[in-house]
Amino acid sequence: MTPDKKLAVLIDADNVSYSHVQEMMEEISKNGTPTIKRIYADWTKPTVSGWKKVLLDNAIIPIQQFSYTSGKNATDSALIIDAMDILYAEKVDGFCIVSSDSDFTRLAMRLREAGMTVIGFGEKKTPQAFISACDKFIYLEILKVTDTKAEPAAAQVKALNIDKKTIKLITESVNDLADEAGWAFLGSLGNFILKKKPDFDPRSYGFSKLLQLIKAMNKFEINEIETGKNNIRHVYLKQK
Repeated sequence: MTPDKKLAVLIDADNVSYSHVQEMMEEISKNGTPTIKRIYADWTKPTVSGWKKVLLDNAIIPIQQFSYTSGKNATDSALIIDAMDILYAEKVDGFCIVSSDSDFTRLAMRLREAGMTVIGFGEKKTPQAFISACDKFIYLEILKVTDTKAEPAAAQVKALNIDKKTIKLITESVNDLADEAGWAFLGSLGNFILKKKPDFDPRSYGFSKLLQLIKAMNKFEINEIETGKNNIRHVYLKQK
């Protein structure tokens, strides 16, 4: 998504930690403008007290939802109802659903059916069903990976963390996008991989950029072409 896209950010305070809120809001801003920001909880409970300290600084509106019945998650219902109201009001281009709860799987699917882009945020405990229901899913734990160039030695160590499934995913995706000469455009690769695996992110392996991850794999020829515009480069990949 682009910065001019309007996003509704809906947070399930019961199922994510407040400790990543600053990095999360910065990440959301890369995907669009968060015009609606709401967080749902029973604010009488001490378990969500940490969130109270960060709401004002991030302009997030708290929505009170009392737990009327033990064992029933009223917070989930309130978030889902609000999401559908926002959808029908046609005021946004996409949704960010912040939760590690699979209860929002059907909501994500319904929003996408309506043409909305859905970006999920959650902890690594998030069930696969919810992850797969989103266009893109970002683990909160990886948001602190900095945008610095890895030293060669450090890159080699990080490369050891790249599992065989990920190597296969990237290799097959490059081959799927390749032209007759075998070259694939890096600018198309990231979004193409996300369609197959919504939670793919080079930061999961310690790299801030996809190109850094690919270089560490040492399985592709890389051709970087200067465009002459604002130091923008077009990068192409070809399997060795």
